[in-house]
Amino acid sequence: MSGGVGAYSPVNATRFRTTAGERLAILTRYRRIAMVGLSSNPMRPSHFAAKYMLAEGYDIIPVNPRETEILGRKCYRSLREIPGPVEIVDIFREPVAVPEIVEDAIAVGAKVVWMQLGVIHEEAAERARQAGLQVVMDRCVKIEHARFFGGLNCLGLNTGLISSRRR
Repeated sequence: MSGGVGAYSPVNATRFRTTAGERLAILTRYRRIAMVGLSSNPMRPSHFAAKYMLAEGYDIIPVNPRETEILGRKCYRSLREIPGPVEIVDIFREPVAVPEIVEDAIAVGAKVVWMQLGVIHEEAAERARQAGLQVVMDRCVKIEHARFFGGLNCLGLNTGLISSRRR
């Protein structure tokens, strides 16, 4: 499984590139995702991604200091306020905000830092790796999940997959 939306990412030419197998393993192993920067606006990509991942059975935890509830779920001001474990920290913020979010991810014992499309911060990625976290940069968790588990056709995309299996 090569190519896809992130095929031309500048991250692919760095030591921080991830393989499809690594991303698949993350999405298979971990089910609790804190989405930092999740928007209550249904037209925003973060909202769409959260709604999709909820429908796929993931536990989505909204993190946005300007909101109290998103998609019927309590919204937290920061990662450090979330009760219980956080497995994946999915970042929908500008790159300048990433180092502080990575420090919070380390502090709460997250397993993965996932930076969405267009979010690249190599120094913060290195800090996360040194602390033992896996790192994905410049990839969309929703798009990657749909690639691996057959959800791209839900968007009307021609996946090239021929199957009689109905979801």
